[in-house]
Amino acid sequence: MSASLLSLESLAALCVLFAAVYALARWIDNYGIVDIAWSYAFALLALIYALFGAGWPVRRALVAAMAVAWSLRLGTHLLVRIARKHPEEDGRYRQLRKDWAGAFKLKMAGFFQMQAVSVVLLGIPFLAACSNPEPALGTLEWCGAALWLAAISGEALSDAQLAMFKRTTRDSKAVCDAGLWRYSRHPNYFFEWLIWVGYFLFACGSPWGWVGIISPACILYLLLRVTGIPMTEEQSIRSKGDAYRSYQARTSPFVPLPQRRAHP
Repeated sequence: MSASLLSLESLAALCVLFAAVYALARWIDNYGIVDIAWSYAFALLALIYALFGAGWPVRRALVAAMAVAWSLRLGTHLLVRIARKHPEEDGRYRQLRKDWAGAFKLKMAGFFQMQAVSVVLLGIPFLAACSNPEPALGTLEWCGAALWLAAISGEALSDAQLAMFKRTTRDSKAVCDAGLWRYSRHPNYFFEWLIWVGYFLFACGSPWGWVGIISPACILYLLLRVTGIPMTEEQSIRSKGDAYRSYQARTSPFVPLPQRRAHP
């Protein structure tokens, strides 16, 4: 099957999947579950590419393993977090209810479908690698796999440190300032981006894998400008107030760096 046809059929399947997830979200009245579906959808996409791609089976299996491991880790992390809070909805989606009050259900239906498009778009590195028939792994592929392993370990560590902080801190306005969170306000986002850089490097070992640059570029834009840091910090300021503003003043927003000294 050609790469273009495989991607189009995958998009159609994911559109159906996200329509079903939208129906479920309406039924339970919690639209935050789209984050879980988005995360798990990459495992499905990678498995489809690995099963039906025309590339070297070992490469297809490796890229699928990388994508599935990341997808299941992130999806399960979100599933546990959202399930614990349900029926309370994530603050970002509560805010969207206000922002889209005039046509919330219609706009949210479109939002869910855009998640299907984003999964296929971001999955370009998987498709490129699964279409490469070269029967050996190159230097860029090994470097990409190594970066992916380091990045997913960093993301898991930052998530674990934040979870530990929340379990041991009773003050709802306290800000996590321990471990990796001392050096970045969003270390999980930073390592998430590096994971996608790793996928891109891996894809660069394939003939048209350079097109995969769109994945880390889009992820970086989303994290820095759209649904990542901006919405998360708006919610943190609403819930934690001056404590979070003080944290912002001394801590790097994204790349882990030493904390800045507070002005006297």
